[in-house]
Amino acid sequence: MSAIRAYLKGLVEEARKPTSSTLLLAELVPRPQPRRRFEEASLKALAESIRAHGVLEPLLVRPLGDGRYEIVAGERRYRAAGMAGLSEVPVVVLEGLDEKAAQAIALMENLQREDLNPYEETVAVLDLLALELGKGREEVVSLLHRMRNERGGKATQNVLGSPEAQRVEEVFRLLGRMGWESFVQARLPLLNLPPDLQEALLEGSIPYTAALELKKVKEEVERRKLLEEAKAGLSLRELKVKVRELLRKEASPPPWHKEALAKLARVDLEALPPERKAEVEAKLRELLALLEG
Repeated sequence: MSAIRAYLKGLVEEARKPTSSTLLLAELVPRPQPRRRFEEASLKALAESIRAHGVLEPLLVRPLGDGRYEIVAGERRYRAAGMAGLSEVPVVVLEGLDEKAAQAIALMENLQREDLNPYEETVAVLDLLALELGKGREEVVSLLHRMRNERGGKATQNVLGSPEAQRVEEVFRLLGRMGWESFVQARLPLLNLPPDLQEALLEGSIPYTAALELKKVKEEVERRKLLEEAKAGLSLRELKVKVRELLRKEASPPPWHKEALAKLARVDLEALPPERKAEVEAKLRELLALLEG
């Protein structure tokens, strides 16, 4: 993480006159953050630590111009300080920080968390790339797929030699978590998870590898059953076996007689021409008589 810290330090130093201070919690305003939720147990543990030792790392804030300050980095410490009963916290005020730099600091700080949720990490990385490239998130996803296709020999668009692709590689080297190819293969599919799997992943009740495996099951009832088993501790290996069995059943055609009965159930006799209707009714009576006999 030293590369990230150096990057953050550079952004902070670029701001005009960063100054250390202490501000009231009432003067601080959280900004929209890449983090979607704060775990209650984790916040309580941090609050206990703050009661015992105080806030060890200052929050990064920037002035809003009306006596209030926007929290650029450190919302978790801000919330925990409130839980601990503090009325003020140490801060570093960044006077000349523009919106782009504020977004970058917020994203980079979030990406330093060791317990970062895989789904939130994926979104945060995409948002950081979007910020660096001046593109929307969907455009970044498209660029990553084109880079992957070219690397795999599926396209010859010379995307990999472009300045944008080079910047993508620089960002992933800076993050140091995984390469961009692994990100495309293992993380981008998380964006298309069904809502139930997204929720389980955000809760941290299943690993992302289990979510990707469960995604293969299209039948919602069966997927929910397996999801509950995965939450209860079903191993990934066992889950893969069960998913394969389900997919094999889904791929097998139904017995011909069940398919015939399903077609009969869909027949609207009144919509048939008179002659054909009479013929179908006669056959149905014969079939009924055969079954009853």
